[in-house]
Amino acid sequence: MADTRVPILMYHAVAVDPNDATRALSVTPEAFARQMEAVVRLGLTPITTADLAGRWRSGRPLPPRPVLVTFDDGYEGVHSQALPVLTKHGFPATLFVSTGWIQGAHDTGGGLDRMLDWDQVRELAGAGVEIGGHSHSHPQLDQLDDEALRFELTRCRDVVAGELGALPVSFAYPYGYSSRRVREEVRAAGYAQALAVGNGLARRRQGPYALRRVTVRRSTGIEEFERLLDGRAIARTFARDRALTKGYALVRRARQVRRKATRTRV
Repeated sequence: MADTRVPILMYHAVAVDPNDATRALSVTPEAFARQMEAVVRLGLTPITTADLAGRWRSGRPLPPRPVLVTFDDGYEGVHSQALPVLTKHGFPATLFVSTGWIQGAHDTGGGLDRMLDWDQVRELAGAGVEIGGHSHSHPQLDQLDDEALRFELTRCRDVVAGELGALPVSFAYPYGYSSRRVREEVRAAGYAQALAVGNGLARRRQGPYALRRVTVRRSTGIEEFERLLDGRAIARTFARDRALTKGYALVRRARQVRRKATRTRV
């Protein structure tokens, strides 16, 4: 079990006509339906983020060929387009919500496209979708000072708990960015596990606060999707993404060093 590699699929919007801000990371409803049919055809077993982490933590065995279906941000199409497909197949999933983007009393107006409202989030939860945290306003968490970081994590946690009546136990880092400090604060805020991006398969040895996911986007064809499920050619598929991520990581670290130096001089 220690060496089991698990594909964690990262979706964002599921939409017929997404706007320019979300188009690249969206999938069409037809593509999503075909992809879930491929999960069935290939004999994979969808589970939630909390279930995977809990099994790895306790040593309980995983189901045959586990896979995770996850959605970030909270776009309306997760309810109107993805949920009927998930329900048809009896699939659980995990939705990570940026609470300030969900329509309602806590809305900060930052959503990139049409977002869910809290009634829809509750319907998703009632249908077997785990609701996790994704910060309040979707910032790059590793660029925040300690006070702002704690606010993003605890505000998100408390809003979800207030709306759903249960604390979220799973978290996904906005943009996939984290650091040791961020991971420690996520744990301190009460989240039991957290997902990054990394565009690789998840493994137990990554630890519960740095589990990797693979990106599913509008350009992902069905053959490529099936390769992701099998864990084949992932390094080649995401070679450009990884190069960009490494380069931007250097930029972010340089920014952090400059900010620390500025605070020291002040």
